[in-house]
Amino acid sequence: MFLRKCVVSLIGIALIFGLAPAFVMAQEMTAEEAAAAEIKAAKEAGYQVSVGEIVVTAQKREQNLQEVPVAVSALSGEDLQVLTSGAPDVRALSARVPSLIIESSFGRAFPRFYIRGLGNTDFDLNASQPVSMIVDEVVMENPVVKGMPIWDMERVEVLRGPQGTLFGRNTPAGIVKFESKKPTREFDADFRASYGTFNTVDINGAVGGPLSDTVSYRASGLYQSRSDWVDNGYTEKKNELGGYETTAYRLQLLWEPSENFDALFNLHGWDVDGTARLFRANIITPGDNELVSGFEQDQVYLDGLNSQDISAMGGVMKLNWDFGGATLTSVTGFETLDMYSRGDIDGGFGAAFLGEGNYGPGFIPFPSESAGSIPDLDQFTQEFRLASNNSSGLNWLAGLFYFNEEVMIDNFSYDTLAPGNPQNGYSNQWQETTAYALFGSLDFRINELWNLIAGLRFSHDEKDFWVDRPQPLFQPPLVAPITEQTDEDFTSWDLSLTYKANPNLNWYGRIATSFRAPSIQGRIMFCADFEGGTNPATNCVTTADTEEILSMEIGMKSILADNRLRLNLSAYIFELDGQQLTAVGGEFNTATLLNADKTEGYGLEADIEYIPTANWLMTFGMSFNPTKIVDKDLTVAPCGGGCTVTDPLDANGLALINGNPLPHAPELIFNGIINFRSDPVEKGFFGVLDWAYYSEKNFFLYESEEFQSDSLEFGLRLGYAWSQAKYEVALFGRNIFDEEIVRGGIDFNNLTGMMNDPRTIGIEFVGRF
Repeated sequence: MFLRKCVVSLIGIALIFGLAPAFVMAQEMTAEEAAAAEIKAAKEAGYQVSVGEIVVTAQKREQNLQEVPVAVSALSGEDLQVLTSGAPDVRALSARVPSLIIESSFGRAFPRFYIRGLGNTDFDLNASQPVSMIVDEVVMENPVVKGMPIWDMERVEVLRGPQGTLFGRNTPAGIVKFESKKPTREFDADFRASYGTFNTVDINGAVGGPLSDTVSYRASGLYQSRSDWVDNGYTEKKNELGGYETTAYRLQLLWEPSENFDALFNLHGWDVDGTARLFRANIITPGDNELVSGFEQDQVYLDGLNSQDISAMGGVMKLNWDFGGATLTSVTGFETLDMYSRGDIDGGFGAAFLGEGNYGPGFIPFPSESAGSIPDLDQFTQEFRLASNNSSGLNWLAGLFYFNEEVMIDNFSYDTLAPGNPQNGYSNQWQETTAYALFGSLDFRINELWNLIAGLRFSHDEKDFWVDRPQPLFQPPLVAPITEQTDEDFTSWDLSLTYKANPNLNWYGRIATSFRAPSIQGRIMFCADFEGGTNPATNCVTTADTEEILSMEIGMKSILADNRLRLNLSAYIFELDGQQLTAVGGEFNTATLLNADKTEGYGLEADIEYIPTANWLMTFGMSFNPTKIVDKDLTVAPCGGGCTVTDPLDANGLALINGNPLPHAPELIFNGIINFRSDPVEKGFFGVLDWAYYSEKNFFLYESEEFQSDSLEFGLRLGYAWSQAKYEVALFGRNIFDEEIVRGGIDFNNLTGMMNDPRTIGIEFVGRF
């Protein structure tokens, strides 16, 4: 705590020194005179003295972020480069913009996104999420596909609030949208290489330019690796776990045969091989959420095997026909993937029934080692949209969307106590999802001050599902596979009104709806029988009905202080009917889908970009996101591993969760990046300090003293750049104060935790050509 106070004080000092020149100048002349003098001098020197225009595609056309009536945050350029130092995965973006949290119980795979507190803790391999991930205009639906590496990006956009009209299903919370860098008509190349703690290597680069008068290309690649760095105290092997190797590629070809037609082809793929998430038994002190005395980040005690392997490939074809008054766009995408992930779920060794000294660390009531596999996943999407090309008056957009995904899932159980850890249980699932939609949007400029946008979308979603258990663990075999089917229609809409107070100040109001299609959960490996009902031990295959959200939002987007300050604010309130929740783990070690009667939330968000002088660039983000489950009869199984549940229990020993906040939904997020450069043109010596904080959040639907944590991590990058910042060498550090933070837990048999990454320090070279 003292360390955190010291760091916050240092940030304050840095801010004061950064702003000091402006304050001194203000003592000698009026504010207007000082600003005019500094702007003139800086412009004559070629310095950046104003916040630039940020172009986003939140409404499926390029627009100035300041004119879009949606709460949007964008990361690009140097900010994105800083956050991705040290070979991280997509979780590096967690808490880096307002209202966004990303976590995973699979490690570098299967990220779970939360916006404004809305997400899904489901760990099954066919889980759906209320946050959609879009990459190059194609939805990444399966949660494992969402784990693709993030590199060579033009920008990342985070759209907060329902996006049901233009993006459709599974967007009640919002969207995280990635836009890769595209081919250009000029030669362009860049290279980035770093080496750091644990032999962490990150090499990525891209090259592109014209191949002919009508064809351009861009090819980019990535290699990341880390050596094993975690000792296994049970096997007494040093550096046995924690490593990984990731490779990825993206090939793009742009064909522009005429002024009114272009075609962009994208082929991409990625592979991950390494350690899955490490589960650590009994690392949380009973009765509070502190780590146990003597905890060591670089040591585990596991008698189970751990491995993870993912291979994925996909493609996108985007065609544009400009007919003068309107442009027809076709976006076709496909994704394929296979994966296998295995872990020691109990986080320790042995079992208590073997006698004292034959289990640990702490109390291990029974062993648990399992694996999940996707031997085959195929996703196909097709979107057609026709958009007007008007620059004023009435603009419109209409479109058709089709989605199909077929996924096969295998779940395995292993006998950790037998020699060789043989397989002792097997179940398999199959699911096909088909969806289509018709959508449209009208953008009407009422006059020079007022603008109205209205959207409507009709969606259809259906799922076919079956599950079988060819090798029962301890239950009787199934007579026949269990089947389920869902079929749902939904109409979503939105309405926005914008008032342009002056060229640098826009006010907006928005009301919007969206939905998450029905979900099916069929993780039956550890389920005792199939009686159904509300008992988590017997309700093995569960279906959650559609969740529907109504959200109202007001906001302000402004450019102030002589174009040196971007200040964007939003306030919102939402009500979610039938929210799909997943009761994971608990004493029955099952995953059960639930629908809550209502979920309520409200909040405030701020995005700030400030340039106090030509040498300093600063960005800050803040959000306040309270949530509450409103369902007096909703219950879940509490922990089975000795935690201290603070919710009331019903007659069956189940926790009543009415009034609880949602899991992984901190009330407060605060982040910032402070960037200093000695020479704003050449860049020269530079330093970048960044941090991300979120307040205490629960890991599960029930509340307990143990399974919750907050987080504060800092990063630092110091270096030198030359040749107009084309080349730079830098030292970087992530989690520089080596904070040990529990990111998540497993609660079915002990106080198991999952940790953040330790401090990493390295050196990096960047070249742009």
